[in-house]
Amino acid sequence: MGYPSSPLINHLQWEPSSSYNRLIGSLVREDGHIYSLAASGGLLYAGSDSKKIRVWKSHREFSGFKSKSGLVKSIVICADKIFTGHQDGMIRVWKISNDNLDVHKRIGTLPTWKAYIKSLIMPSNYIQVRRHRNALWIRHLDAISSLSLSEDQNFLYSASWDKSVKVWRVSNFKCLESIPAHEDAVNAVLACLDGLVFSGSADGTVKVWRRVLQGKGTKHFFSQTLLKQECAVTALAVNPTATVVYCGSSYGVVYFWERMKLGASGGELRGHKLAVLCLAAAGNVVFSGSADMSICVWKRIEKDHVCLSILTGHNGPVKCLAVERDRESAASDRRWILYSGSLDRSVKMWRISEQAAPETAAEVAQCRSKTPRSITQKGWAGDRSQSLQSRMRKN
Repeated sequence: MGYPSSPLINHLQWEPSSSYNRLIGSLVREDGHIYSLAASGGLLYAGSDSKKIRVWKSHREFSGFKSKSGLVKSIVICADKIFTGHQDGMIRVWKISNDNLDVHKRIGTLPTWKAYIKSLIMPSNYIQVRRHRNALWIRHLDAISSLSLSEDQNFLYSASWDKSVKVWRVSNFKCLESIPAHEDAVNAVLACLDGLVFSGSADGTVKVWRRVLQGKGTKHFFSQTLLKQECAVTALAVNPTATVVYCGSSYGVVYFWERMKLGASGGELRGHKLAVLCLAAAGNVVFSGSADMSICVWKRIEKDHVCLSILTGHNGPVKCLAVERDRESAASDRRWILYSGSLDRSVKMWRISEQAAPETAAEVAQCRSKTPRSITQKGWAGDRSQSLQSRMRKN
């Protein structure tokens, strides 16, 4: 069902921009903190703790829809379907109405009610989740923190604070597998090329899994621990060519690895004073949003990175990012429109150019890219210890 426009929102503030990598507008909202963003086909989807998903088109509010329960922590778009992950541990599936393009209808919930009822009668469908308690393996028992689609869009991955990653078939919404991935809340999951899947957790690790098709289902095998540290892993991203994997941490550092040399050597990007909460990549640039209310714009040059800009303007932690190609950009000047969602209840829009020269501000000068020693399962040399309470479980 479409959600009516509120006079308190649908307010667009345009700001002059005479140069690249500048704020170009703000979508001001008053109905909740922004927790998730997704952009596709000229539409921007924004989820909040008000249980509403707002849809923006051409920088104007286009439509919206509301879930009955659970704040929206993650959104992914697959062809004509929109998958939303919620605080209540459920995944909801929406589709644009054929009769009215500004109306979104819910067409399913994962796990499906039919699958849930069918599983109840089979003792083999129960797993032990803690002492003296069993639960169905097809259902998340805590908030869903992240969603990711496989490259061919046949499989949907969901990460949860219940320490597991689940695998779903997109075509029929069937749960194919539940992976007991970590010893603490899973904050991020990322499906990559060649059947590789990355998971990042509050236990401080990034793990690599390899997908193998078995009959009508899947089986994921543990491959390696890419990172092991005391502070929480908060976000994962991969560049469009799937050659570089990025990891954000509650320590404020972004780590990166070349996909073909996982575990051999990597690097780190230091530009934030507080935890990195979200990552996004497009072209040769990667964006990191932080609890320090800023966004760092990094450009990859061969095997190194340079900080082009530090974007400021939010009055709260930057919780989510989405990026799409600037339709007005020429082939010789590849530009991007970056959307940032914050706990200040606003979505801001930025125009980013890969050809922009690095800014000379003192803050940018302090940012640095570093290629450290090889990464082993013992972690990065020099990582600081943090107590479990400071690991930002609820990323």
